[in-house]
Amino acid sequence: MGAMFWLLPLVFVASCLMTWVLRRYALHRNLVDVPNLRSSHTVPTPRGGGAAIVVSLLLVLPVTTWLGLVPLDMAWSIGGAGLCVAVIGFLDDHGHIPARWRLCGHFLAACWVLFWIDGLPSLDLFGVTLQLGWVGHVLAAVWLVWHLNLYNFMDGIDGLASIEALSVCLGAALIYVMLGFSSHSLVPVLLAAAVGGFLVWNFPPASIFMGDAGSGFLGVVIGALTIQAAWLSPKLLWCWCILLGVFIVDATWTLLRRLLRGVKVYEAHRSHAYQIASRRLGAHLPVTSTVLAINLLWLLPVAVAVAFEWIDGFGGLVFAYAPLVWVVVRLNAGGPEETGVSV
Repeated sequence: MGAMFWLLPLVFVASCLMTWVLRRYALHRNLVDVPNLRSSHTVPTPRGGGAAIVVSLLLVLPVTTWLGLVPLDMAWSIGGAGLCVAVIGFLDDHGHIPARWRLCGHFLAACWVLFWIDGLPSLDLFGVTLQLGWVGHVLAAVWLVWHLNLYNFMDGIDGLASIEALSVCLGAALIYVMLGFSSHSLVPVLLAAAVGGFLVWNFPPASIFMGDAGSGFLGVVIGALTIQAAWLSPKLLWCWCILLGVFIVDATWTLLRRLLRGVKVYEAHRSHAYQIASRRLGAHLPVTSTVLAINLLWLLPVAVAVAFEWIDGFGGLVFAYAPLVWVVVRLNAGGPEETGVSV
């Protein structure tokens, strides 16, 4: 793993420099998000900087494979799916792709991932091993598509999507090392380095936004890593899902509330819990910092407890999610935007 000590700073610096270049490009091409009634920002800001994360990781993957650090099937799965989703997002950032065609592309990327990693392995639930067969593959495809879209939904305030990816990937890498899977920590750590370079420019107040290319890429790559982790050990899937709790709970609860209210869920809105919290606090940094604290001080310890089998995976998931559900309910996530309950 000595290569990690020169690969990580290389990826970080490459991502940081590419983000600077992309910012200049976005300003030159007028690729700027102008605030409107549905926005969470107040200053026109260039977008599309997440492409730096995409390029820096995709360039280093062949190197890691050539060095024998990352298996070929893993590199092909996340590289191919990530590139597909990033291209769709890039084109959507520069124009508009109808939702149905974006969704088709997302499912294509999910199928690509599942082809290279042989679908979803057996799962452990309260000590019982479940062999899901083709049903598991369908569920895995839906999970991948949902995760890449929820990541896009949650990329709405400065630094949030970057901090989530950074803390979740480093937390998962730490668990890999603690369980003796050190060699499998490289890709999550490299992804964290790529995100870190972008975060230099995206930290509140952001000077560039991630855009659909970056958020979709992070969503599908992290989703693929969760399924690949299940092949190492079924409990690792629970660990990843626990670490991703903030995004999963907020996005899923908000979507369900909006569906039940009969609202067009594909329309832009500001009813996610993190958006409501940022408006009430009048700034993005407190919300982004709070998510980082939750990930490190709450979700990571619970995930470690599951990794060492001190608690069952599903039980740990419920335990970790319970206070998060309470928060989104109190904030009235998914409800009418003009109402809300103070926390």
